[in-house]
Order: sequence, then C-alpha cells, then structure tokens
Amino acid sequence: MAQITLPDGKVLNVDDGLKAGQVVEKIGKRLAQDALAVKINGQLADLDTPVSGQIAFHVITNNSKEGLEIIRHSCAHVMAEAICSLWPKAELVYGPTIDDGFYYDIDFDEPIRPEDFAKIEKKMAEIIAANLPISRKEFSREQALLHVAGNKYKVDNINRAQGETISFYSHGQGFEDLCRGPHVPSTGKIGGFKIMSVAGAYWHGDATQKMLQRVYGTAWRNQKELDDYLTMLEEAKKRDHRVIGKQMDLFSFHDEGPGFAFFHPKGMVIWNAITDFWRSVHKKYDYQEIKTPIILNQQLWKLSGHWDNYKENMYFTTVDDVGYAIKPMNCPGGCLVYANKQHSYREFPIRNAELGLVHRHEASGVMHGLVRVRQFTQDDAHIFCTEDQIEDEIVGVINLIFEIYSAFGFENIRIELSTKPEKHIGSDEIWEVSTNALKRALERKEIKYQVNEGDGAFYGPKIDCHIQDCLKRSWQLGTIQLDFSMPKRFGLVYTAKDNTEKTPVMIHRAILGSFERFIGILIEHFGGEFPLWLAPEQMRILTISEKSNDYAQSLLAKLKAADLRCSLDTSDEKIGSKIMRAYTEKMPYMLVVGPKEAETDSVNVRIRGGKDPVMMKVDEFVALAKNKIAEKQRDLNL
Repeated sequence: MAQITLPDGKVLNVDDGLKAGQVVEKIGKRLAQDALAVKINGQLADLDTPVSGQIAFHVITNNSKEGLEIIRHSCAHVMAEAICSLWPKAELVYGPTIDDGFYYDIDFDEPIRPEDFAKIEKKMAEIIAANLPISRKEFSREQALLHVAGNKYKVDNINRAQGETISFYSHGQGFEDLCRGPHVPSTGKIGGFKIMSVAGAYWHGDATQKMLQRVYGTAWRNQKELDDYLTMLEEAKKRDHRVIGKQMDLFSFHDEGPGFAFFHPKGMVIWNAITDFWRSVHKKYDYQEIKTPIILNQQLWKLSGHWDNYKENMYFTTVDDVGYAIKPMNCPGGCLVYANKQHSYREFPIRNAELGLVHRHEASGVMHGLVRVRQFTQDDAHIFCTEDQIEDEIVGVINLIFEIYSAFGFENIRIELSTKPEKHIGSDEIWEVSTNALKRALERKEIKYQVNEGDGAFYGPKIDCHIQDCLKRSWQLGTIQLDFSMPKRFGLVYTAKDNTEKTPVMIHRAILGSFERFIGILIEHFGGEFPLWLAPEQMRILTISEKSNDYAQSLLAKLKAADLRCSLDTSDEKIGSKIMRAYTEKMPYMLVVGPKEAETDSVNVRIRGGKDPVMMKVDEFVALAKNKIAEKQRDLNL
C-alpha cells in the first residue's frame, strides 16, 4: 500500500501503482477537475505518475504560480505542433517558459513573420479545442539517443540533460518532443494565449552557430487574464522610460558607450533627490559612508572568488604590466577598508555604506534602457558583526528597506529566500548556519517568504525584495546576503571578549539595487508624473501678459530662495498654450499670474491632474509645497 500524506496532515492509504490523478479523485471530484499536476515529495510530476511507498502529496491547480508555469510550458508544445503542422520542414530545438510566457527556438530557413501569427494561433486553438491528452514516455539515455539519432539538437539536449531517465511528451497526431515536464493532462486545460513576437537567437547563445528563429508567446489561465495582460502591455508602452526619458530630457544613450547612461541636468535632479534621501535614512540607521576605487588588482578578485565565479561578467585592463579588473561588485573594496586597522568587538556592528560605481559585461542583446546597463551605481553596504548580532542586523536592514520603499509608494513587497547554489564557496555547515539566521530574522518580523532552492549567491544565502509597480509588474530591488566565507578569505579578524582573534560575519546588502535601474522603474511607475519631491521641475510660473513679468521675476526669486525648483515662462504665447505645454511636460504645479495676483501677492495654482485652479497667498503656497516635499507626499492637492 502507498501512504499518501496531504498538506493538512491527513493520510490516505491507496494501492501501490495507482496514478496520481486517481489519488486526486479520491480526495475530491472538484479538485480532480481543477488538477493540472502534483508534487510528490516536493517534486513536480504529471497526473499519470504512479505512486508508491510513503510520500508527501500536493495537488497543483491553475490557481498557483507553478500551475500557471505548467500551462505555459504545455502551450509552448501546442505552439510547436502548430508551427510544425504549418511548416513540416521546421526543426524544433527547445522551448522553455520565461516570465509571463514561453518561447521555442526553431531551425527553419523560411522566416516566420508577424503576419503568420494569426494562422499559428488558429491552429493552436484547434489543438486546444480538441482537448488532446498529453502523455509522457521515458527512455534510458542510450535508448533516447537512438530515438533521436540524426537530430543534432535533440542529441545535444540529451547529452546536456541530467539523470539517466530521459522523457518525451506527445499529443495530437504524432507530435512529440524531448521534455522534462510536467505538463497539463490535456490540451483543453490551456486558457488564453497569444503569439507575441519572433526574433533571432544563436544556438546556446554561441555566435559561431547557426541563427535560429525564436518565437515568443504568452499563456494565461483564461481569456480575461490574457486581455488584462495585453492591456497592461499597452499601458507599459505609454510609460516606457526610454520614451519618457527622452521627452523629459532626463538621460540619453550613445553609440560611443553602449550600455552606459548619460544623465542630463533634469535627470541628475532626480538622482540627487534620491541620493539625499538615501543618505538621510542611512544616517538615521547609523551607517558610515565610504568610497572605494573602481579598478583593483586582479589578485584581489582571485582572493574574493570573483575570478573563478564571475570572470565572464568582468572587464579587465593592464597597468604597468600588471593585470587589473574593473569592479563588478563593491565587497572586496569594503573588505580592504575593514582590514586597514584593528577592530574590537566593542565597535560592532560596523555598518559601511557605499554608492559604488560597478561595471558588468552584459550581452548587447539583453541591454534595455536604464533597467539593464553595463555601468551602474549600486547602493551597497557591508555590515561586520558577531554571530549573535546577525538576527538584529538583518531585522534592522529589513526595517530600513521598508522605510525607503514606502517613501516611493511601494507598499506591496514580496520576499524571497535563496539557498545554496551548486557552484559555491564555503562549507555546508557555514551555509546551514547562514540560511537559518536569515530564516529566523524573517520569522521574527512575521514576514511571509518564498524559498528559492539553489538560487543563492556563490558566497552565501540571500534575501531578495520584490516591489510591485502601478501596472502590477514585479521588480527585484533589494538584497541581503550573509557571508561567512569572504571575511575568512581576506583574513579579516576582530578581538573578541576573551581577547582572542575571531572572524567577523559580513552582511552584504543593497536597497535600491542600481540607481539607474531604479530611476527607470520610477519613470514607468509614475509615468513621468513624479511626486513633488522628485520632480525635476516642481513648478512653473506662467504670465498672462508682459505686464506681469516684473511680478513673475520677483516671484521666481522668492521660490528659488525657498529652495523650490521653479522656472518661468514669459513667452508671447497665449496663456492657454503655456498651460498646455506645462501639462505636456508633466509639471506638478502651474502658477498663473496676472495683475490681480500681483496686487494681492498671490498665485493662481493649477495642479497636475486637478480640475479647478486654487488661488492662494504666495507664502501659504510655499509653506504647503515645502511640507509636501519634506514629508515625501505623493498627493499634490493643496
């Protein structure tokens, strides 16, 4: 008999060899209708998988993230069948899921064009409507290689696959492809879908290999979710930070430095506003600010472990016949600052923050405006402490993160804990101690978190923070990484209470991640309509006629003296045109002045997004505006 333990602790005894789907039917008929797959002892499996022995059993439906990913994986196979039925000479390479969808790489000399998408989708709809069962076949590695003999892509995929059991999935009239699975039980379980785009892609990213066609698609639980997603994409196009950044003259990119952003005066206003706020919060949490060089001897990077684990992402140079590397991370420099003098446990915790300029070699095909660049400023910090201080320090960092995010209006924060990866440094014991310390801190804060097994940094486990923008897109920003290994590599020590030398614990952490990327996210989140404290230009004075120019000039001087970012439009255009231009440039406040305002020392305030203008005394307006800036208010209403 198989002993099935359900998530609620209930135990079912069933015959050995019973299929997982049949077990689900015993749990409940409605659940069986909704089931897409199962988890057996933590591993995803198809509903056709036989059960035996003592197992933990969890049913996967489309209401879960895993269920949606399985739908997308199955939809990729449906798309592949549709393409092969329309173009029989097309040769499939592989088709994984990605964020919000999937793709398939295809070797086919005839180009697939956007105008072909409709007929592919029509064929896919027919396959889904037929509700064809999806079945799995398993082979030994040797059998699998014989099964695909002559297909270089499949032979290569099998040779790269782990384990000795190789699986294939089939459905419809003879469609089959090599795949790890699992899949939905039948094609009818796939909801709304759409082909999104087609692009070129080299096999395994190797430019010496043949260019393949990569067809992208998306799939959702139902048509409504698909429609909502497509609407979001349309809205995202309107908010594209690259377009708004150009319109507002915030930044630019040039062929002379691909992947390197050029910030313009207005863009630097935003940058400096964020920097000033960042520094004020870090002062409150007792951080000291440091600065380390961007080029350091390559021996340092060998010592830190970056040479063995991160070399392909680094830039190198030679100075006086000695090898140097441009830093991709700030931590080794932070270690050298710590090592510059002796330390005692009485100094701990030491919190050193750095706005460090780093360089990472990103492939040209993945760069995207400010959100994926080759040079960026990381708001880094390194905390040195004792083991018994770890939990308090992690809690302190979490508090700091939530305070900073809240100022920008990001309240929906998702936390992930990533554990030891396959490629790592340090002992298993150190990794266990580190991971448990992070777990305890999260549990102390009563924060729900998702565990990502094997996704930690090479030197330690980490906590990642994801925010959600106004379009409900998720962005990974902050990270907290616990490191027992690097301090040992650098020989960092402190004098403990018992007068012996011990190795400190090192906590790496960043809050915004990359200033460049964060500004790109903010531009899209606000659609360029920044809150007052971040707006490059907070207000503009608009004169009704030249008779008011003298008053406008004196008003401009008064507002600037109050440290408000203000400009003046005294052009000969009609006031309606001036107001329209200011609206187009996303001005928070438009201060219309004429003879009446000059006589009463007042301003007629038009508020971005507001319906009716507000008349008020200048001093009253200045006080209200400065208060909104000081409190980081996002509401412009006066």
